[in-house]
Amino acid sequence: MKIKKVTKAVFPVAGMGTRFLPATKSIPKEIMTLVDRPLIQYAIDEARAAGIKEFIFVTSRGKSALEDYFDHSPELESALRKAGKDQLLEVLKDTNMDSGAIAYVRQNRAMGLGHAVWCARRLIGNEPFAVLLPDDVIAAEKPCLQQMVEAYEQTGGNMVAAMEVPPHMASAYGVLDVAEDMGSILQVKGMVEKPKADEAPSNLAVIGRYILTPKIMTNLNKMKQGAGGEIQLTDAIAEEAATPGKVFGFRFRGQRYDCGSKAGFLQATVAFGLSRPDLRDEFGSYLQDLMALQRAAQ
Repeated sequence: MKIKKVTKAVFPVAGMGTRFLPATKSIPKEIMTLVDRPLIQYAIDEARAAGIKEFIFVTSRGKSALEDYFDHSPELESALRKAGKDQLLEVLKDTNMDSGAIAYVRQNRAMGLGHAVWCARRLIGNEPFAVLLPDDVIAAEKPCLQQMVEAYEQTGGNMVAAMEVPPHMASAYGVLDVAEDMGSILQVKGMVEKPKADEAPSNLAVIGRYILTPKIMTNLNKMKQGAGGEIQLTDAIAEEAATPGKVFGFRFRGQRYDCGSKAGFLQATVAFGLSRPDLRDEFGSYLQDLMALQRAAQ
């Protein structure tokens, strides 16, 4: 059976971003900048690299700035063109999306990640699709979703990105119950959402990259509440894992940063800043001086 290509991606961006208040009182969390690009731009660039052509945003009230970000800005582009700032015009090209490439769906009630994905069901139809959580920013030589798409072409089924976490952190994630470890690809027989440390089936946590079959939408239709009283995406995937060969984990190559937390956002800022040739020397020197002052003060 020929495996269908993944050309659609869902971006759940309806959250209120309360951990970043007061900043998120007036701007969506996904627009917060990591160095000089908003979080959502990293997710979009990763999806493009993986061959995604249709981008579906699950939004909520107060997200108009997110929608405007991907629109053309004729006044700004005209001003840059008149000023001869061609390099900045090139930078703007990555932020512009073709007409019809992006669709927006409202999630009117905060009922969990599974519900957010379910809101996109009519636009997904009978196609496999990716889900990217912009909070998870992954630095990798080959973008994470591209790695997953290449692995998915071998396995089919459903695939989730996985990384090892310390046992005491398992309760913050969905955790894989592994049937067979095949290296970078893992055959999965179950998933547990936010288990207690002593009840976690492994130390392999699911992070915010998924490739899913339309059957997941059928499972989500049941509106079954899980951990925290929410409709959990991991529960819908776990139903498929009961059948061997339907769900796979993927150990991606790269470094994941949890930009949904303040500490993770700061860590990502330092890492991405130091990776930039135009910032590395000045920023690196500042950090070295700062550490020297801290050591001297101790």
